[in-house]
Amino acid sequence: MKLKVLWVGKSREEWVREALADYGGRIRRYAPLELGEVRDEKGAAAEEMRRRECERLEKQIPPGATLVLLDERGDQLDSPALAAFVGKQRDAGVGEMVFVVGGAYGFSEEFRRRGRLLSLSKLTFTHQMVRVFLLEQIYRAFTILNNEPYHH
Repeated sequence: MKLKVLWVGKSREEWVREALADYGGRIRRYAPLELGEVRDEKGAAAEEMRRRECERLEKQIPPGATLVLLDERGDQLDSPALAAFVGKQRDAGVGEMVFVVGGAYGFSEEFRRRGRLLSLSKLTFTHQMVRVFLLEQIYRAFTILNNEPYHH
């Protein structure tokens, strides 16, 4: 199963880019991984910004991919449950799973209906941090699935 992680806006902080490269490399030991970003929208009403950003994201999502959207109203899973979800997708023969982190105003309602909604926490984090946390949790999921000692 291929993995793709998309987000809106650039990863501006050097520590974020370094962490993404680190966890990206770790994940690639288990599955092909593509990281991508789309341009964030500026200077429009929130709904219009969401619509435009989601149109850009849509172009990056392969047909038939399982879509997981990071959303504050999404399901909160613990790490073993996320691992079970990833493992179930892999074992069901899903060709590609795409995780998406939206922009400052989230996703349009239409786009939200397309995927599984996942929340990392009830706490609010910067979009930069969420990228790192998400990759760390994907890596952790694979170590759980492979009975490796990273998660204890």
